Amino acid sequence: MLGPPGAGKGTQAERFARSRGVPRVSTGDILREAVATGSEFGKAAKLVMDSGRLVGDEIVIGIVRERLSQPDAQKGFILDGFPRTVAQAEALDAMLDPRIPLIVVDIEVSEETLVRRLDARRICSSCGTTAPPADPRCGKCGGALVPRPDDDVDVVRERLHVYANDTQPIVDYYRPRTTFRSVDGDQTQESVAADISAAVASVSGGRE
Repeated sequence: MLGPPGAGKGTQAERFARSRGVPRVSTGDILREAVATGSEFGKAAKLVMDSGRLVGDEIVIGIVRERLSQPDAQKGFILDGFPRTVAQAEALDAMLDPRIPLIVVDIEVSEETLVRRLDARRICSSCGTTAPPADPRCGKCGGALVPRPDDDVDVVRERLHVYANDTQPIVDYYRPRTTFRSVDGDQTQESVAADISAAVASVSGGRE
């Protein structure tokens, strides 16, 4: 599942995964899990992160490969935050059974809508969970909700420009495929979820 910051990608990925009984595989989550379990790639990732550098393709690809080999991912999975580079996309193709199509859904939202959403977004000061702006407290742990430091309007616009520049090659990589679909993310969560389900069904012949 592709989409810029504020498109609701994480929410929709979690919703879709839960409704289908498959895991949502988020690179952020599995990086933290790999570090916590002390796997080979987790140790390598920790060294890189502790030095303040970005984790490179080789480590990220290795961690994703480890995660997708686990039993709960054998009947399907939703990828959130991976791939982020063409090298990662090529590696993902090599990991998967070519007889089973990789369905790519890109959630498209205008920049102005994204800026408005991210400016209103709040996270829990205790557990870091993102919450709707109308919620008074975190629904997960009850903690206080605060703005994210990187959700300042100017910072948000720069993040969106960086995302567009970095992600366009991935979209271009997948767009020619018959399994690529775009959905309008400037709708209610329920409408976006329905469009994603319809997009997946259109690729899988009605089988989800």
